[in-house]
Amino acid sequence: MHNKLVKFVQDIYQTKEFIPLHSPSFRGNEKKYVNSTLDSTFVSSVGKYVDKFEQQIEDFTGSAKAIATVNGTAALHTALYMAGVKSGDLVITQALTFVATCNALYHMGAEPVFVDVSKISLGLCPQALDLYLEENARLNVDGLCEDINTGKVYRAVVPMHTFGHPVELDELIQVCAKWNITLVEDAAESLGSFYKKQHTGTFGDFSAISFNGNKVITTGGGGMVLCKNAEMGMRTKHITTTAKVPHPYEFYHDEAGFNYRLPNLNAALGCAQMEVLPKFLQQKRDLALRYMDFFKNTDFSYFKEPDYATSNYWLNAIICPNSEVRETFIKETNAQGVMTRPIWQLMHRLPMFQHAKHGALPISEWLESCLVNIPSSPLSLRA
Repeated sequence: MHNKLVKFVQDIYQTKEFIPLHSPSFRGNEKKYVNSTLDSTFVSSVGKYVDKFEQQIEDFTGSAKAIATVNGTAALHTALYMAGVKSGDLVITQALTFVATCNALYHMGAEPVFVDVSKISLGLCPQALDLYLEENARLNVDGLCEDINTGKVYRAVVPMHTFGHPVELDELIQVCAKWNITLVEDAAESLGSFYKKQHTGTFGDFSAISFNGNKVITTGGGGMVLCKNAEMGMRTKHITTTAKVPHPYEFYHDEAGFNYRLPNLNAALGCAQMEVLPKFLQQKRDLALRYMDFFKNTDFSYFKEPDYATSNYWLNAIICPNSEVRETFIKETNAQGVMTRPIWQLMHRLPMFQHAKHGALPISEWLESCLVNIPSSPLSLRA
């Protein structure tokens, strides 16, 4: 199978050179807008492209307010801070995620708690979440969800839309409401993904998007906080810009804020990328359909978007018959210049999170042993 895939991917991208997992494509106004930023000298956190980029994201996602940040981790840190997460709090997320999800929690002094993912979405499983809370939590006299052993508060639930596939949001929202826990979406990978025709990242009070170089669109580095209402959005903007009170020349800051501002130079790149985002999404869907057909009637299972969703197919994923086949597949494809990779190691296996509380993780462990990502760049990359 690995030899057939190598040839298939080489034919798709029309090259026998190294084929990465996901590369950015710059075929629009990127150079024009970046040069215009250089000419203006406004290359840092002030400039017209920052405002324009935020507006583009608001228009595309339907978010009440979008705030640009220096990267996706900063966006998630800000989202959690705005959701009221404090040092010592417990935050439930999935063990099957990129480490940035947990790093944001760690540096807030919060403790991650891991529950299993769903076979339907690859993201946080609502049934596993509810079961974990039934066994480990209670509502206290103040209506807060607290751990039955430590008394610590479960402050937030953070599902991650894995590879751009939306989680089962209706069910997760119901569980969060039942236990009075705030939903914060890690939408880092899901720009262009919709749950029942509503964009991901617009269900929780706050969410975070990433524009790293390997995402659907990129600003080089960069992120965005999405807020459920404009008032929350204005406060989020304030806290990410050093909490400086506007004044023509005085420097007065009314709280300890973050310096998470996205430079105008990066935002210029993002504005150009947003102009071609619909094209990228269509090309990625076309690629996904070709992969679906390729893996049909094989021992490998191609992971398709859930029935309720329209996914961006950020990274295409296949599930191998077993871990031994997976290892051979990854080694042989990479040796032939086609990049494939395993999914992330589960977070509770990493040294900094090995003592974190977690429930049973059978689906996460199965995916960790069998899932492989395959090349997913937009088909225009070499057009």
